[in-house]
Amino acid sequence: MTNLEEALGEFDVLAVNAADTTPAKSALDDKINEQFAGAVVRKDLVKAVRGNAVVPSYVLEYLLGQYAASDDEATIQAGIDSVRQILATHYVNRNEHMLVKSEIRRKGLLRVIDRVTVTLNEKNDVHEAEFENLQVKGVIIDDVTVKQNPKLLVGGVWCISEIEYFHSDDQRVVPWILGSLKPIQVAGVDIDHYNEARKAFTTEEWIDLLMQSIGLNPEQFNERGKLIALTRLIPFVERNYNVVELGPKGTGKSHTFSEFSPNGILISGGEVTVAKLFVNNASGRIGLVGYWDCVAFDEFAANRRTDQNLVNVMKNYLANKSFSRGTSIYGAEASMAFIGNTTHTVPYMLKNTDLFDELPDAYRDPAWLDRIHHYVPGWEVAPIRAEMFSAGYGFVVDYLAEILRAKRTEDFSDKYKDYFTLDTSISTRDQDGVRKTFSGLMKLVHPTGEATEDEVCALLEFAIEGRKRVKDSILRIDATMRDTPVNFRYADKTGTWHEVTTLEESQYPQLYRRSYDATPYGDGGPGGGVAEAAEPVPTSGPATAAASSTPEVAAEAVSPLTEGHRDFTAGQKGVSYGTLLLPYLHGATKITITDPYIRMPHQGRNLADLLSLLAAAKDDADEIDVDLITTEEPKAEFKRNQLLMLKSIKDASDAVGVRLRVRLDDTIHDRRIETNHGWRIDLGKGLDIWQKPSDNPFDFGRNHQEFRLIGSAFSVHYVKIPVVDGGEDAQRSSRSRSSCSVD
Repeated sequence: MTNLEEALGEFDVLAVNAADTTPAKSALDDKINEQFAGAVVRKDLVKAVRGNAVVPSYVLEYLLGQYAASDDEATIQAGIDSVRQILATHYVNRNEHMLVKSEIRRKGLLRVIDRVTVTLNEKNDVHEAEFENLQVKGVIIDDVTVKQNPKLLVGGVWCISEIEYFHSDDQRVVPWILGSLKPIQVAGVDIDHYNEARKAFTTEEWIDLLMQSIGLNPEQFNERGKLIALTRLIPFVERNYNVVELGPKGTGKSHTFSEFSPNGILISGGEVTVAKLFVNNASGRIGLVGYWDCVAFDEFAANRRTDQNLVNVMKNYLANKSFSRGTSIYGAEASMAFIGNTTHTVPYMLKNTDLFDELPDAYRDPAWLDRIHHYVPGWEVAPIRAEMFSAGYGFVVDYLAEILRAKRTEDFSDKYKDYFTLDTSISTRDQDGVRKTFSGLMKLVHPTGEATEDEVCALLEFAIEGRKRVKDSILRIDATMRDTPVNFRYADKTGTWHEVTTLEESQYPQLYRRSYDATPYGDGGPGGGVAEAAEPVPTSGPATAAASSTPEVAAEAVSPLTEGHRDFTAGQKGVSYGTLLLPYLHGATKITITDPYIRMPHQGRNLADLLSLLAAAKDDADEIDVDLITTEEPKAEFKRNQLLMLKSIKDASDAVGVRLRVRLDDTIHDRRIETNHGWRIDLGKGLDIWQKPSDNPFDFGRNHQEFRLIGSAFSVHYVKIPVVDGGEDAQRSSRSRSSCSVD
């Protein structure tokens, strides 16, 4: 039996077939080329030249910027050919390292593209370079080059280097000699030209340019989605900025930090140590924060092994931009981004814990969380799809990276004061979070610092919301911080106050708002349970879910459930999952669907319809685990489409609290549904009970199953079975995590 993720492993889910025609240029593309000639590149070219080169996008765009930074198609095609030739000749593929070494030996000298890391050999008092893919180390590198490129000492840098080979009979002598080394990054930028050219664009056009520059198609994002995407750039333009983004898998959270800038580094949250991040006491060498503009921690929520000393040192750094080790105090300017995946829906977290639920316990310390300036709601970002990638023109990423680095010295945090005033109840630390986010967004969207009142208002509200999301979660964790009320609001020039709420607060008010009265956390006191909603609202159930179709459906949905069977004939209408299945599935927290034929698009649509019914019938804050056991499409040309269809259904289902797990088993034949609260439904034809949908896009049967015709006769049997895992209460108890105070 194979799960969906393993089956998809042989395919590149995000792969986009090369277009046969050149994408048409837009008016914005023309303006971009006119204002920033030589500093922009067509973004779809990265896919065209990447091949099997496992390098960051900024490396490829650096090369494209040298050869294909043009809007002339002939120049672009010639540039693509040149970059492909350079990669084919000079990029070191890790599994071909021995072949490249032999080529260097044969020629005596060869230029290579590889990631280079430098260490100090204290015994011999020399710096030594290590080439990651070439798998060569101990190469002597001169001190001047190291001094000019200090990042070589921490994390490594992608470089174009000349390597020579000279054999010696002395076994202690490394035969590899470094002829030259050039980091792959732009040498310098004209910030004045950048600011002046910005004036030629409207705010909407400029935001779209930035979106295209990070490789995203602005047409696929609304205004809020664009702001969320741009917030990921703030750590590169704002000093000592601390941001958290938690959300579902596959939404591109780490892409910006791994591919966008040579001035940032992405590390696994479990691999970091105090010595690596801050300073090594033994050598006195400063760590990552001393050399990089942004240090991002990937899979941060999955790291359960935490060094408490690291948490304490990081806590001081996040607050004061400094850290002490031994008797010395160090300062640094690196921003920090903490990225992680969520396994629960937002309403589930709001009901049972808080929005920091996924973080390791050591980082759920209110004092640590209070240092976070902004919480990016990753659950609002759609899973990455092929059409979300840009084919338009954008800045060569290392050009933009250097622009953002140059603007780190500027401060736009007070620009809102010409129009607005923050409420005095907002604490200094809360104001710092708001102001730094606002400053970063201003530098990105309005790099000259000039903006209209409405434009400033939009950025200020977004900045306040992100900090409010942090503070409201802290209040759930630490009861002692509720003593001082905070109003996240601002006043305009007329003195009118404007309240700011988070989007999830507006969507789930009954779960978000809590009454912190005598027993704020239920019977258990602080940390002993979950507070009740201030204004409970009726939850949905089988009756409400079924009522959306017909009165007969509603009547049957609330009738007593009995064992037995039902027969259906070909051509029959009026049958839906709402009447056939939902009454027997409602209330279950674990459901197993066995159906060997979920392959074709209409079969996937049937599955999605059933999962959406389950989502509509449950309480928003509840979650249901659904296991689908099906067979894999045997024909290779159709298998990829089936797997991608199932992946898309899983993404949509997981987002609404119906957590789908797909397992592929070619030995199954039966078609049935089993629940953990005591029912088995034997399905004669599985879920595929209707005729295939017609080509008429307005056919009522597309949206209402009752109008569809039964394909062929079948029977359904309802059988009472032993309850699995103690039923609903036991299942929920095993998954729920109680709110607790963190020391």
